[in-house]
Amino acid sequence: MTANDKTILNPDPREIIDKSPMSLLQIFIIAITVGLNAMDGIDVLSISLAAPDIAREWGLNDTVVGFILSMELIGMGIGSIALGWVADATGRRKTMLVCLVMMALGMFMVTQSANVVELSIYRIITGLGIGGLLASITAITAEFSNLKNRALCISIMAIGYPLGGIVGSKIAGWLLHTYGDWRLIFYFGAVLTLAFVPLFYFVVPETVHWLIRKQPKGALDKVNKTLKSIGHEIVTMLPDVTVETRNKSYSDLFSSSMIRITTIISIAYFLQISTYYFVLKWVPKVVVKMGFASADGAQMMMFANIGGALGGIILGLLTLRVSVKILTVATLIFSAVFITILGTTTDLNYFAFFAVLSGFFGNAGIVGMYALFPAAFPTHVRASGTGFVLGIGRGGAYLSPVIVGVMFNHGFSLPVVTMIISIGALIGAGVLMFLKLQK
Repeated sequence: MTANDKTILNPDPREIIDKSPMSLLQIFIIAITVGLNAMDGIDVLSISLAAPDIAREWGLNDTVVGFILSMELIGMGIGSIALGWVADATGRRKTMLVCLVMMALGMFMVTQSANVVELSIYRIITGLGIGGLLASITAITAEFSNLKNRALCISIMAIGYPLGGIVGSKIAGWLLHTYGDWRLIFYFGAVLTLAFVPLFYFVVPETVHWLIRKQPKGALDKVNKTLKSIGHEIVTMLPDVTVETRNKSYSDLFSSSMIRITTIISIAYFLQISTYYFVLKWVPKVVVKMGFASADGAQMMMFANIGGALGGIILGLLTLRVSVKILTVATLIFSAVFITILGTTTDLNYFAFFAVLSGFFGNAGIVGMYALFPAAFPTHVRASGTGFVLGIGRGGAYLSPVIVGVMFNHGFSLPVVTMIISIGALIGAGVLMFLKLQK
């Protein structure tokens, strides 16, 4: 430690981050998490837009397509829970790098699949990586942002999903229109995912919050290295952390003080994402079933994701003045209303309009849930808690595309399907009203 270093004796480094203005590097790290979350949007978009062409090429009915659309959700459910725990146990950074490699591998192998079974396996592998990534980036975003802007930063991170959908829709639509080969969509996704590996490795350090809780060998030097890199004061010692605190486990999510919060957030997220995944998974296929081209389906997905991005931004800004819980409940209700209306529309222009509104409120509801995670879960189970909720939601939401496919296969009309699937968001809003966050 040199005389030129900015040094103070006894502050908690976490409080330094909480109370200090955010540096350019912190803002850049948040921007990276936006890009990483966009990869989730691109991946979901990829299989959704490829589904009509896969069905035609392989002669698949709607029920089988529904199962294919759900495969990565199974992987996400497992990955969120298992790799969220790994991120809390071994570190956010290492877990994220492994997840990115898994995602890229899964996307590439989809292009080599020769049948439904192989395709499903590779989609599950991709989902494992995405699940772990989502659990970790929420913790990383929360732990690199200051207290004043934390909810806003998480909301900005979450809009990466629809932004990825917008960019992916344009590129995928162009690839399908120009070359007519659905495999090119996954080549694009694999290359883009790999590009994030060196960027994340060289730019994003391990979080101070994780280092203080675990205090591995050389923890003080590592904490100070991170603090200096993001432009904050270094410290001479770390706060005392008992062995008991260091060894707190995943089971704390189900302790008497946490079980109510864990249960309510899990149920609400499960129900909302089950509703929203109808838009993300079935809109391109629905547009094709209406008699339009696959490129039109890609365009409708782009409109839905534009709405989703706008919804996430506006909700994030509103969190600076309005309770996140109140905002989230309202968006869940409106998402149910507009997804139901979407199902009654046969004109493509009106369909685009209501796709924007469905995306706006549907994704705003998801963004609101993400903003609630760090407020609900303390550091030692932040990635685990987020991963558990995402796992329950994503793992359970795989039923949504399957159920929709079965309903279509049994002759249910689009208005009836959207009305049934929207009920989940309404119930989720009601459940969320019982949430009381710890102070």
